[in-house]
Amino acid sequence: MNVIIFGGGVVGVASAYYLARAGHQVTVLERQPGAGLETSFANAGQVSPGYSAPWAAPGIPIKALKWLMMRHRPLVLWPRIEPRLYGWVARMLANCTEEAYRQNKGRMVRLAEYSRDTLRDLRTETGITYDHQEKGTLQLFRTQRQLDHVEEDTRVLDAYSVPYEVLGPAGCIAAEPALERVRNAFVGGLRLPGDETGDAYLFTQSLASLCEGLGVVFRYGTSIEGLRRDADRIESVEIQGGERLRADVYVMALGSYSAALLRPLGIGLPIYPVKGYSLTTPIVDAEAAPVSTIMDETYKVAITRLGDRIRVGGTAELAGFSSALRMPRRKTLEHSVADLFPDGGDLESATFWTGLRPMTPDGTPIVGRTRLANLFTNTGHGTLGWTMACGSGRLLADLVSGRTPDIESDDLAVERYTAAA
Repeated sequence: MNVIIFGGGVVGVASAYYLARAGHQVTVLERQPGAGLETSFANAGQVSPGYSAPWAAPGIPIKALKWLMMRHRPLVLWPRIEPRLYGWVARMLANCTEEAYRQNKGRMVRLAEYSRDTLRDLRTETGITYDHQEKGTLQLFRTQRQLDHVEEDTRVLDAYSVPYEVLGPAGCIAAEPALERVRNAFVGGLRLPGDETGDAYLFTQSLASLCEGLGVVFRYGTSIEGLRRDADRIESVEIQGGERLRADVYVMALGSYSAALLRPLGIGLPIYPVKGYSLTTPIVDAEAAPVSTIMDETYKVAITRLGDRIRVGGTAELAGFSSALRMPRRKTLEHSVADLFPDGGDLESATFWTGLRPMTPDGTPIVGRTRLANLFTNTGHGTLGWTMACGSGRLLADLVSGRTPDIESDDLAVERYTAAA
């Protein structure tokens, strides 16, 4: 079949790869001049199945109010007259129950574990490289209260047989030796040895090259103007200049921009752009830098070793589609990395970046069929697009090809929101 994919980020390119490998003729439409130049460009670098969890969780409403009052706050809400934002927030708050959290985290861990295994298979098959390491993730607790509540996360990890270690200060230092220099800054941690790290942009660029070798056509610099519907199918897509393209199947992988394109067709995707920031700094002292990824639980900041660089990513800003680089967010990232790895990188030489994470109110991406017969979605991955890209792409290719996926997938499709209503 002929397949058109909307979006050339890590999720769209992974979808293209697995569809092409399944024998389909694939075209990717991307408005940027190359692959992986938006949200995939400078994310935190984690491939973290064990850390896959919805933001909607019991206790989050109270925590969010506290975060909003912090000097280096992980959450920022800009007052806006925007009904879709407040509708999305209301749906997220409705998911802040024990039952919803277990269900949503279960879905996310299932897909993320499958994706991590799929990524490993891809590396074996192709030899693709992207500054990756397989050295786990350490969630670092600065307070005893945080450590005392670790069981809330480990219950779901136990249910899905995800390996983990609850560590005291000595164990954290054994995993990340540079923390010896700041051993009074934390009380313990949760280590997830099955997690990985890697540069999502390098991966996306390399995978796009592999796709081209399989015959995938990338139309860069191509803006999508709209979709034409015929009964229960997509008839064509209009791009700039009035050109119309036709295919047998269409795949929506535009991240935060997916909802606006499908809204005129009567398909509601509850996706909101949650703005994140990152710093990328050169390493000046390898022994003072992280080995893998450290999650600073207090500030919700990830600090990752990517080759000869440190990537520092975090914060959640609800500000619509703004791409403004705000200095207070940079200060939060600088504070976290300077506090834990004061001698590792050169912050004065760091590059500052922002991207829009496509978040759903239940945290789970929207992958699968829609009520239009030839339209599929692979979007809404939030902070976990890099973690879930390969698994989502392979799952999507199986569904398009009429094959039974390797994991349960019915509860990942957009229809779960209709059923819940």
